[in-house]
Amino acid sequence: MGLRFIFMLTRNDRTVSDAMEQLGIALALGVRHIGFKDIGLPLDRLKELKTAIRAGGATSYLEVVSLDRDSEIASAKAAVEIGIDILLGGTRVDEVLPILAGTTIQYCPFPGRISGHPSVLEGTIDEIVASARALAARDGVHGLDLLAYRSHENVPALIAAVCGAVSKPVYVAGSIDTPGQIAALKQAGAAGFTIGTAALDGKYPADGTDVPRQLATIIRDVAKLNRHISPFHKDNLTHAFGRFSERRFSDAWPPRLAASVNNPRIKLARLEGESGWHFNSREDEVFFVHKGRLLMKFRDRDEVIEEGEFILVPRGVERCPTALEKLCEVVMLEIDATRRDSQGGKEQRA
Repeated sequence: MGLRFIFMLTRNDRTVSDAMEQLGIALALGVRHIGFKDIGLPLDRLKELKTAIRAGGATSYLEVVSLDRDSEIASAKAAVEIGIDILLGGTRVDEVLPILAGTTIQYCPFPGRISGHPSVLEGTIDEIVASARALAARDGVHGLDLLAYRSHENVPALIAAVCGAVSKPVYVAGSIDTPGQIAALKQAGAAGFTIGTAALDGKYPADGTDVPRQLATIIRDVAKLNRHISPFHKDNLTHAFGRFSERRFSDAWPPRLAASVNNPRIKLARLEGESGWHFNSREDEVFFVHKGRLLMKFRDRDEVIEEGEFILVPRGVERCPTALEKLCEVVMLEIDATRRDSQGGKEQRA
């Protein structure tokens, strides 16, 4: 699982009054983890938010920031009534766990000592780590909500120490507002992080302070850290075939690698005449005719593939590709040859 960005519909630890409007913006941009706090809006409005989050295909989070016992218990009960997916925060685990028992809510309390509003994380790294270990060992605790950026300790060291001490996911919170902070928590092993105020107030470094551009920039930065950004740009088939021609191959040449990603490979071939009967024992292939006309002979029929057309040839099917004109330029999609070889799926002659 990649680093998870949780957009909080909150400012200064309170759910914002225009949360529904901001939620619409987030869902339109593809944000799939969205939360709010237990204060700022009445319960019925929070229920509406959760319903809209679920309808948008996103996971819902409620973060508890209430400091007194009665308020935290009330918040846990509200989480059950709202039907939230993940409950973040809170410190009274012994009293919250019985409330959540029998529900599907995942519970991620705060490790360490929490004080003030907005909340502050107190204690040394060793003390916070000890608290994290104790909490993570509890049945019913699914992860931790670490207010790392509300601590006076060395934040990257704190995150790394907590993540290294527990096997459950650690979500980092506390006024995150720079790409460097996000990169640091990713490197330290965090499972995710929350941003609310920074995006709503236009504090995140972006090409605009409006919420859509703030969120789009955060999403892009997280995608880069998760290596979900494609390094490939469009190519032109005429130019691609031309590159191989410039390498002084003969007029006709067998399939040559043009691009690959993971296992699929794109190959280009310039065929002349008949290529002979053969088959692939493991993998399917797609033949796309770029220029010319291709006759694909099968044992039961012949197919003529014109320019701009393609044909799928299932694995194990004997075929005999034949260029009907002097040369035929073909784009082939297939699985990485090294994987085929390891599976015994090399091209076979009939």
